[in-house]
Amino acid sequence: MQEFEQCIAQIHKIAWMRLLTILEPADTGFLTCHVLDTASGKPADDMEIVLERLSGEGQLGVIGSFVTNSDGRLTSGRALTGKDFSVGVYKWTFEVGDYFAKEGAKLAGTPFLTSVPLIFGIDNPEDHYHVPLLCSPYGYSTYRGS
Repeated sequence: MQEFEQCIAQIHKIAWMRLLTILEPADTGFLTCHVLDTASGKPADDMEIVLERLSGEGQLGVIGSFVTNSDGRLTSGRALTGKDFSVGVYKWTFEVGDYFAKEGAKLAGTPFLTSVPLIFGIDNPEDHYHVPLLCSPYGYSTYRGS
């Protein structure tokens, strides 16, 4: 039964990708992020973040630069919406080293983490993709949120 389920999932994916080549997806999808400082237990206020998209030639192109607000979310709200939000590979770069330096984190010498690169894929431009980052000066985790 597991093989059958995998085949059906692959057929669904192939059909979806073919439809995207001939139909315009609805402008319902968007991209957001949220950064939480797990060392302090608070949202990461005033963290710089860069969003890039990987081109078909394998080159990264900057889409935008963002800053988090007092809730740890982008001051602009959504990073991508509408026709700008499309199938592809994207990269967030979170400037955690600068953030923790501004916060006065006691670090010995060179920070362990200077930036956190997060490469992820969008396969359905009609969905909401939310990318939370939980970070401290010495580690981080992420997941696809809702």
